Amino acid sequence: MNGADTAWIIVATALVLFMSLPGLALFYGGLVRARNVLSVFMHVYAIACLMSILWLAFGYTIAFGDATHGWFGSLDKAFLSGVTTDSLSGTLPEVLFFAFQMTFAIITPALIVGAYVERVGFGFVLTFSSLWMLLCYAPVVHWIWGGGALADGGIFGEIGTRDFAGGIVVHETAGIAALMIAVALGPRKHRTTPPHAPWMVFVGAAMLWVGWFGFNGGSQLAADGGAAMAITVTHISAATASLTWALWERIKYGKASLVGIVTGTIAGLASITPASGFVGPIAALIIGAVAGILCQEAVNVVRNKLNIDDTLDVFAVHGVGGIFGTIMIAVFGQGSFVAQFGALIIVGVFTFVVTYVLIKLTAVITPLRVDAETEVNGLDLSAHGERAYDITS
Repeated sequence: MNGADTAWIIVATALVLFMSLPGLALFYGGLVRARNVLSVFMHVYAIACLMSILWLAFGYTIAFGDATHGWFGSLDKAFLSGVTTDSLSGTLPEVLFFAFQMTFAIITPALIVGAYVERVGFGFVLTFSSLWMLLCYAPVVHWIWGGGALADGGIFGEIGTRDFAGGIVVHETAGIAALMIAVALGPRKHRTTPPHAPWMVFVGAAMLWVGWFGFNGGSQLAADGGAAMAITVTHISAATASLTWALWERIKYGKASLVGIVTGTIAGLASITPASGFVGPIAALIIGAVAGILCQEAVNVVRNKLNIDDTLDVFAVHGVGGIFGTIMIAVFGQGSFVAQFGALIIVGVFTFVVTYVLIKLTAVITPLRVDAETEVNGLDLSAHGERAYDITS
């Protein structure tokens, strides 16, 4: 065990949890109608609680259980069986590695919340998120990070898929699942209502930016120069994408918005995530500059061209950003084009099939969408018996 590595990953674990609670909750909560903000908080918080238990029970062993170049980890580490304070994963206590990866298992299904807020039942949130994390997310983790079929020495040969912190594992899977749920649900009845609290969106985005240092820097799993570089390029990409998003808004609409610039931040963070351990500052500048425009145009395509109500633009920002960053690894000569594109296709198809099946299965267990009256009145009071504001709008 290395003490410095252990100390850094303890901090990184806290930072990644901070991304979900309260960062993502505030970011999403500010974007919805005032009468739905507590339901967003409830969704993200309950997912954090439930995914933690499921990751302990089966998620961790599916992702990191003993297996060689396979598609599913063994169940030998269910409920952390055999893992003690003396067990190691590299230079870290294995229980710390478990906890760090658990925060990723929390935020990935929590990202999907952005696609269905304001019109989905709480039962669906818990049921779908649970099944999806275990049957979609955890296997993909195994394939790429757990020594599975897409890793080095797997189906793509000696040089396998490069995904440093989750461009495929987190952002592609969550983005595709979000888009599919949005299509299955159909549009909201108050689709054109503006965000009720842009200040809350700003605060949440700022927390996500800080927390992302743990997300990407912690994925080095060591306190060294690689972690420092990952944090640096993460920051550069986020800053650049924020400015290009705002500039593109200014050119197209005459004004740069606060919600826009912070959404550009998230686009830059998502795009650099898979490449953050493989590229330097100049590449980060390029990735961020493109991401701010690319993801903004993707929002326009999904919303206006395809007429899909992905409520908070999960696919356009996270999905497109993660896919773009994954490809850029090969563009900058740090990975194989075959492995990068091949993994994107395999994971994309797998996510599509599993998500489709789980949507249909969950619909049998619990209604996907709330009734029209509940949706109009807002989920805060109807579903949870509380409300954040004394409002009539």
